[in-house]
Amino acid sequence: MRYFLFALVLFTFSNCYQVERDCTHFKTGTFYSEVTIDNKVYTSNFTRTNDLQVEVYDGKTDSTQVRWINDCEMIFKTINPKNMAAHKDVHLKILTTTDSSYTFEYSYVGEKLKQKGTAYKK
Repeated sequence: MRYFLFALVLFTFSNCYQVERDCTHFKTGTFYSEVTIDNKVYTSNFTRTNDLQVEVYDGKTDSTQVRWINDCEMIFKTINPKNMAAHKDVHLKILTTTDSSYTFEYSYVGEKLKQKGTAYKK
């Protein structure tokens, strides 16, 4: 009986926890992002409208078309790709949100390797 009560309490509390995802708050605006790859932090600033994102990274400006799949997922397509890697579309999924930031994962479309990062609304 004691195991049943323990399992019931554990099950009850595990179902109450729900990750917050209010992605509509982050569809447009000005942001700052951080991505850590191999223990190195990469930062960028970007402004996003419903269908365009302009990003400044390492002193370079890059523009991409944004296509929303749903409220929390989008596809980026580079407007003027300068190399072969830029020809690949990027899939980004918002995993969690707070009132001023979101955690995301992204990868090239069709590839399994995913990176994670955090974006902060300015």
